[in-house]
Amino acid sequence: MCLYAGSLVPRALLAHCPPGARVIDTAPMSLDEIEAAFVEADARGEDVARLHSGDLSLYSAVAEQMRRLDRLGLSYTLTPGVPAFAAAAAALGRELTLPEVAQTVVLTRVPGRASRMPAAERLAAYGATGATLALHLAVQALPDIVAELVPLYGAACPVAVVQRASWPDERIVRGTLGNIVAQLAARPMERTALIMVGPALSGDDFSESRLYDPGYQRRFRGRDGS
Repeated sequence: MCLYAGSLVPRALLAHCPPGARVIDTAPMSLDEIEAAFVEADARGEDVARLHSGDLSLYSAVAEQMRRLDRLGLSYTLTPGVPAFAAAAAALGRELTLPEVAQTVVLTRVPGRASRMPAAERLAAYGATGATLALHLAVQALPDIVAELVPLYGAACPVAVVQRASWPDERIVRGTLGNIVAQLAARPMERTALIMVGPALSGDDFSESRLYDPGYQRRFRGRDGS
């Protein structure tokens, strides 16, 4: 049996299910209904694939499903995926950590209907570090995000909004904190888009690292630089 999130998982991936497998879209299901499907499959002696988008470690709501499985005594394994921020960085052709520009990437979101943010986790606090920000599930709040970040990064700071990173219909809108709201108003995107903010996105004004400097001695390079 394959349980997949129909609103987030490309249907083309279902072609990898074995012939005769039961394929169930969990988008309209409650957690109790998903748990019941797990129990039913176990009673039938079936293997279950729970197909999520991105990587399970981020915003997947898989923790509550694992907790149910643990309580039921049902074993499972996790298979890592490609997180949205990594797919977006590849689509942009950018490294998110550049020497003397940014050495930290913050993966976060803004408050939404499904989940509130812990009181101490504030966008302004993250922005004050100058780190590269990857804002998930936040495109609907873009004007508020811009208003909060302009005083910290400046209006000229690069921004990119990537929708459906790595999908065939991937879309990218590039701009700055000063113009991204207007750009996105002209080319609207849905909630699955990822917002990337930070000077590292410029990709050209940074120092080279010492990693490949001939004078830098490291474990896999001989003392003579060879």
